[in-house]
Amino acid sequence: MMSNHRAIIALSDLEIADFLPGPMWGELEKLVPGYQRIPLPLAGPNDWERLWRGSPADILISAWQTPSLNSTLQPVDLKPLRYVCHLAGTIRKLVPRELIEQGLVVTNWGGSISATVAECTLMLTLMALRRASHWAVAMHRDGAWKNGSSFTQSLLGRRVGIHGFGSISQCLVPMLRPFTSQIQAFSPSMPDGIFSSFGVKRLASLEELFAESDVVVELAAATPENYHIVTESHLRLIPEGGVFVNVGRGCVIDEGGLLRVAREGRLQIALDVFEQEPLAADSPLRGLPNVTLLPHLGGPTRDRRRDAGAFALKNLRAFLRGEPLDAVVTLEVYDRSS
Repeated sequence: MMSNHRAIIALSDLEIADFLPGPMWGELEKLVPGYQRIPLPLAGPNDWERLWRGSPADILISAWQTPSLNSTLQPVDLKPLRYVCHLAGTIRKLVPRELIEQGLVVTNWGGSISATVAECTLMLTLMALRRASHWAVAMHRDGAWKNGSSFTQSLLGRRVGIHGFGSISQCLVPMLRPFTSQIQAFSPSMPDGIFSSFGVKRLASLEELFAESDVVVELAAATPENYHIVTESHLRLIPEGGVFVNVGRGCVIDEGGLLRVAREGRLQIALDVFEQEPLAADSPLRGLPNVTLLPHLGGPTRDRRRDAGAFALKNLRAFLRGEPLDAVVTLEVYDRSS
């Protein structure tokens, strides 16, 4: 496929190795012949601005290390830019909202990472039930060993409730099937047919979800209406000994209420996301024996970032052919991203 487009590839060596290993990098080169590769990090603070003013492009291929378009660049500098093919997730720090308002097309990794996030969700659920993080630390640090009062649980036959039923939840359901058939969800925006196609019971309210689930998995979108939608009262509806897992967004939870419940020890809690990230070194969530913590590792593992790279190449081919793109970052998506 020949291209008359001019592309800037602003990726670090590590991002290329992870997202576009082996022949995938060669495919990208063929799609955008004559591209300009920008070695990262930049040598000087003004290099990014100088680049765009001296040699603008209509396609930008970006990831985590790409310098922000929110910098000292002026709209006239970015006027030729038509498409940002972002290999990673959120683009808020990269692309100003007004560029999308003006028609800039932006895509990200979309649902290409859903399976790996679902895998992490399952892992955290099992860890919480078995109190794995507590025992791992206690055995290393304190020389601990189980005793007659040690309490662990199995996922087999448990009632699992999922808040939100997007692509990650849909990937999670078949992973849960070997353990339980009692899977239910609350997601008011989803049509009934989606629930029935996955064999998942639809619940009518968030209160019902929390009260009738042994394990509650938080995967709701970070929309304005979902801000702090999960309260302390909801968490207290989970039966004692139950599990709460959040691999979605930290802002969906009232973290103060979560902390109060966590301190009581009546639930096992597993968190990969937080309202403020990185989690403060002195956060009171740290050190609680019933709380499993991960530093937002739920996204694609390094060996699976190639899935996002393949998804980006598919979108880039579609753009060059004038075909519809997947995972377009609309203003609505932009506003609910972190």
